[in-house]
Amino acid sequence: MQDSESNWINIADVMSALMMIFMFISISFLYQLLSEKENYKAELNKALHREFDKDLVKWEALITEDNIMRFNSPFLTGGADVLQAFYEILQDFFPRYIKVLSDAKFKSEIEEIRVEGHTSNGWGSTADAKDIYLKNMQLSQARASNVLAICYGLDDLFIKNNIKWLEANLRANGMAFSKPLYVDGSKTEDTQRSKRVEFKVITKDKID
Repeated sequence: MQDSESNWINIADVMSALMMIFMFISISFLYQLLSEKENYKAELNKALHREFDKDLVKWEALITEDNIMRFNSPFLTGGADVLQAFYEILQDFFPRYIKVLSDAKFKSEIEEIRVEGHTSNGWGSTADAKDIYLKNMQLSQARASNVLAICYGLDDLFIKNNIKWLEANLRANGMAFSKPLYVDGSKTEDTQRSKRVEFKVITKDKID
């Protein structure tokens, strides 16, 4: 009886040890993935800044720490038509942006290139919350789609050579006022800055 109990204790000890080993391997694997993701993010940020820093002021644009390219208020209030000034910016910006992203060290990890339209929270004198949301959703989607259409249709050799990749990865999303920007240090919406178009890279999730 004692030998039987001793055997069970030994098996339990072995199982506990194996579980601990598995846990440490899992933690090490997750840490490696997170480190790789942070390194990727940092390298992409450097590449974007190298390419676009000299243009950001004249474009009224910025690059966030999360590698979002943000263009402030490129539309007339309530309008979805791309203005000539922003059209010319897109002609310059987008081919260069895709050249950065299509670099071998970035391209294989890209799941999606997202064009997002954002609005402020309001719609003239309209007071109905549902109506305000739906109108802003329609507007932001129209803006994002119009920007994507211009980028996709540019008469640029590099864009044409990468058109299949863009078709598989380029998306337009209307965000309405779901992600407002705030006046620094407050919870007050910065309505002017909230009206924006963003280009965002979504990377692949390696954990299934």
